[in-house]
Amino acid sequence: MTSTPSAAPAADTSYYARHIFFCLNERKSGEECCAQHQAQAGFDRCKQRIRDADHNGPGQVRVNKAGCLDRCAGGPVAVVYPEAVWYTYVDSADIDEIVDSHLLGGKPVERLRLPPSLGR
Repeated sequence: MTSTPSAAPAADTSYYARHIFFCLNERKSGEECCAQHQAQAGFDRCKQRIRDADHNGPGQVRVNKAGCLDRCAGGPVAVVYPEAVWYTYVDSADIDEIVDSHLLGGKPVERLRLPPSLGR
């Protein structure tokens, strides 16, 4: 998909139109964490898709690694700003849907939203 991210904030309010953070935290204690659920693969897929669409960089989309986002029970998790939409995902098809629908198209993927009550 090669469209421009829609529903982006005004240029003076944000350096990026959208910014997605992937929790890649790994707990040494063996506690549940996103790293145990292929979070790195999700991050890598998203980053490559955004690059392939030529939508990375200022005014477009930024894909970032994050430490613990403290929503481990829903892992793996990612969050998209400025909309503050929290996602869980299980495979590359889910990542593709987040990229195409939300990051590039401006429409959050309701079926992948993390319930607000789900925390650690």
